[in-house]
Amino acid sequence: QVQLVESGGGLVQAGGSLRLSCAASGRALSSYGTGWFRQAPGKEREFVASVSWSGDGSKTRYSDSVKGRFTIFRDNAKNTVYLQMNSLKPEDTALYYCAADLFKVIVTTTAPNWGQGTQVTVSS
Repeated sequence: QVQLVESGGGLVQAGGSLRLSCAASGRALSSYGTGWFRQAPGKEREFVASVSWSGDGSKTRYSDSVKGRFTIFRDNAKNTVYLQMNSLKPEDTALYYCAADLFKVIVTTTAPNWGQGTQVTVSS
């Protein structure tokens, strides 16, 4: 099993930027498709972005709501996946989770490995 720890959340004004980190231990995160999901109060958990496992070329996918503003990328040397978030909007406010699924191209909410989440709050 891989253990995941998110960090980097915080309070930022609209238009600002944050970089979230998903640090892995126990296994090489490069072998896992890794995704970011978010959940706002009273709403269902939703997909934000994912990167496929390295054997698939680390291909990226984004939800329409963040495309062009967020970037997901790997640093295999640090065993970490990042989510760079630019041009943040109040509607991006949520608890952000990373998830990992072994040898997966697409990561969904059925992924077996999850972190504890990091809070992102965007003020208007």
